[in-house]
Amino acid sequence: MSSPHGDKTHGLLRYATAPGSSSFVEFISAAAAELLPGHRAHTMTGSATAPQSIHATTIVAATFNGGVIMAGDRRATMGNLIAQRDIEKVFAADEYSLVGIAGTAGIAIELVRLFQVELEHYEKIEGTALTLDGKANRLATMIRGNLGAAMQGLAVVPLFAGYDIDSAATEGSAGAGRIYSYDVTGGRYPEQYYHSVGSGSVFAKSALKKLWRPQLSEDEAVAIVVESLYDAADDDSATGGPDLTRRIYPVVFTATADGTRRVPDTSLDAVVRALLDRRASATGS
Repeated sequence: MSSPHGDKTHGLLRYATAPGSSSFVEFISAAAAELLPGHRAHTMTGSATAPQSIHATTIVAATFNGGVIMAGDRRATMGNLIAQRDIEKVFAADEYSLVGIAGTAGIAIELVRLFQVELEHYEKIEGTALTLDGKANRLATMIRGNLGAAMQGLAVVPLFAGYDIDSAATEGSAGAGRIYSYDVTGGRYPEQYYHSVGSGSVFAKSALKKLWRPQLSEDEAVAIVVESLYDAADDDSATGGPDLTRRIYPVVFTATADGTRRVPDTSLDAVVRALLDRRASATGS
């Protein structure tokens, strides 16, 4: 007599070897839907109120001359407690795109990992990468699949950005950075120049509005996203500022024609110290 695990393994193999969609998420939905991040929340029993979970904020993104930058603070909270001081909320989705997480941290990180596999799976099956718009649409579909969990209080609202190879080929690399925001239903919204999500987003976006300008260099873009997160942390308790004592700095990624790159902490240390010196010298800051 076959075991449940054996039946599941045979089912996965049957779907994996059968011709069909180039979407890894569709494959999992058909073969083992219970493995998807949003599905498990549907089966929660007991109280209709979501259990207290760890939340991650704040993410910012901005375009610059030659690409796009994304940064996130390192604090995760659970209610009024700091659950983690050095969580990472910004990731390279693939060679030319970035994704940052805000919302329920556990589901968000799992969704990002699934998204990374989705993009890699598509490229292996089709022999070519999705366009940047196509990647944004795939992420929107995955967020929509988490709607049931979001209705139970386990919402995930990521920020997506990338270097648009297609527009760079026709318009030049100066304007090839693209930013997309989302809502919990999977609505996808292209953003111009800069954007922020998370509990500190109001303060971060206000800072970006004053700091961003056309034709920023990459170094200038690093400085303004770090400063916008610093301003968010100044007013939002769920956003963590740079911690020189523990050497905890924001996670900062860029996406350019050369691909995605994480800005090293040694560079961020100099940016943070320059910011703190400037603020300290300004009366009332």
